[in-house]
Amino acid sequence: MAKPQRRVLIAGGGIGGLSASIALARYGIETTVLERSSFAEETGAGIQLGPNATRLLRALGVLDAIEQAAFEPEAVWVFDGLSGRRLAIVPLGPEAEEHYGAPYLTLHRADLHAALLAVARQLALVEIRPNFEIARFEADEETVAVGTAGGSSIEGSSLVGADGLWSAARKWIAPDARLRFTGGTACRALLSVNGLQGVFGEPIVGLWLGPGSHLVHYPVRGGKALNVVAVIDSGSETQGWNQAADPDALRAGFTHWCKDSKSLLEQAEGWRLWSLYRLRPLGHWSRGPTTLLGDAAHPVLPFLAQGAALAIEDAVALAASLAANRDNAAEAFLGYETLRRRRTTRVQRVSRRFGWLYHLRGPARLARNFALARRDATTALDRLDWLYGERTLS
Repeated sequence: MAKPQRRVLIAGGGIGGLSASIALARYGIETTVLERSSFAEETGAGIQLGPNATRLLRALGVLDAIEQAAFEPEAVWVFDGLSGRRLAIVPLGPEAEEHYGAPYLTLHRADLHAALLAVARQLALVEIRPNFEIARFEADEETVAVGTAGGSSIEGSSLVGADGLWSAARKWIAPDARLRFTGGTACRALLSVNGLQGVFGEPIVGLWLGPGSHLVHYPVRGGKALNVVAVIDSGSETQGWNQAADPDALRAGFTHWCKDSKSLLEQAEGWRLWSLYRLRPLGHWSRGPTTLLGDAAHPVLPFLAQGAALAIEDAVALAASLAANRDNAAEAFLGYETLRRRRTTRVQRVSRRFGWLYHLRGPARLARNFALARRDATTALDRLDWLYGERTLS
């Protein structure tokens, strides 16, 4: 029989890794978070958190910590990018909170990360080690040991790979896994709400659909800034998600769009890009006393805004599974994987389909617009119950 959990090592101090450390600490399990950065860089831009994520953040004691930085949009407004016509409204705000028992929030990714880090640092069972980039890895049935190229090392009874899309832990668990470039590129920018007019000053999530591209915008920083994301079916393959973008190349993907939507692209500056990748479903997420979490296990394209939410869900499920089987991490991780695989696979599949729908051309675009315009806004939330109403982890 394997020995009881001594210390869980978590590779990656992002949203998923910190959520896992907090969730495990709530069960009395000690963790060490190994993060390759110094936590000093404020990376990323906006993030959308559906009720499935905020419900769990409340349970982890993090929701109150993001209250001042978060924004609660009143609705999602869906537009046709070429004509500028509004096609549909999905209510959010108080209506969504009453429907799901948790709010739909938008905020800067750095604000969410800072809140998770602050909560984790307050917990005696959580140790944070910055500037720890894993270069060496060894594991047997009872012990996991990792080390840096500089010679630092640490041992634990298990390891959770929460190190994102380009996961080093995945190379140990699934060495044959290969990321595939989709051919698409996402670009983001942040601008002040001062001076913004029309729909861009509204307290909503705006979603504009067009041939081979789409545009999303929503308030962050408590409503003081607007996050803008543009996605196009072109671009080159690059690793990382903080590369400088060419504004002219980006705007070329929106040449025939309506004046209002193009005006937002022209106002935004400092565009950053990241290439979009897919990963075939892994045959397994776990190997002995090691497992994967979030994008390391199941990267999801951004068309449902669920990447962070799935990582938070994974963290809570993993902690519960390990707490229920403290004497055998391998069995606990297999149980966690079994619980999560169907859910994450569905979100991945639907997100890919939404990306296809967003970018339709010609007659198919017109048919999509017609269908959206005929939908009843009063039942819009009901159609999202499968996504936002997830309560098996609450």
